[in-house]
Amino acid sequence: MEAIRIEYLSKKGKISTLFNDFRTVPNELKREVGKSLNELKNFATEELNRLKEEFATQETTEKSNDLTMPAMPLKLGTRHPISMVRNEIIEIFSRLGFTVSEGPEIEDDWHVFSALNFPEEHPARDMQDTFFIQQNPDVLLRTHTSSVQVHEMEELEPPIRTITPGRVFRNEAISARAHCIFHQIEALYIDENVSFADLKQTLIYFVKELFGKDVQIRLRPSYFPFTEPSAEMDISCTICNSEGCNVCKNTGWLEILGCGMVDPNVLDSSNIDSKKYTGFALGMGVERIAMLKYGIKDLRLFFENDVRFLEQFK
Repeated sequence: MEAIRIEYLSKKGKISTLFNDFRTVPNELKREVGKSLNELKNFATEELNRLKEEFATQETTEKSNDLTMPAMPLKLGTRHPISMVRNEIIEIFSRLGFTVSEGPEIEDDWHVFSALNFPEEHPARDMQDTFFIQQNPDVLLRTHTSSVQVHEMEELEPPIRTITPGRVFRNEAISARAHCIFHQIEALYIDENVSFADLKQTLIYFVKELFGKDVQIRLRPSYFPFTEPSAEMDISCTICNSEGCNVCKNTGWLEILGCGMVDPNVLDSSNIDSKKYTGFALGMGVERIAMLKYGIKDLRLFFENDVRFLEQFK
């Protein structure tokens, strides 16, 4: 294209030579010849520009349509491991008929403590354990998602079958095994004639769906203000196959959740007849489950947004 321009439109090109010879044209012909020369130069310039655009378009089209060229790989984002475990747990409970309920992270004392049978002197009410936004009346960051269950009991009539995932906040030092922010999922089932046997069967189904058919469970007596009787559930260590390791402290068991039958006082405080209805509740930390499921030893990794860590979960 440049060679054509030089041959016809440069200072020494053929059209420029014709303009140089213009002075030898007789005066009576100069007007007509000059007009023709200008038209020739304009035509040549327009054609040259047209050809340039045509070749440029053709070159671009050929490059974009060349399907044989290797593609540049795109970096795709991945789901956070907490989201993956959360969704998996929700899916398991949804197969049992549980629905998801969510509620506010900023709560009052009633929904976090009083309605759940926490006595006035309970240590969880202390500022050393709870983030208070204001006091008298108390406004605080929820310490568990049980507060959402209180809302559900106040608004719904039994039967109630709900799970409540969400963030919770506790005034704890940040370490490899603890954080001031973490995620919980709690489940609540209230109906007539609900028994501890129903709770146990639900736990067995949940554990085997999440960790595998060979995992065993163990229930130990415990205490929670909002359930009676209460228990903590362990699973057989999935890392050492119950033979004993550092993770399970050579016991062969791993604690994963707390559970129990809903205390009648909790039902009565939400205007549910405790003489007619019973129920069970259970709760677990999502980070704890994720650490066991993926063999993660430092809880802080979940909050650092390090791409090198997150891209392992593609």
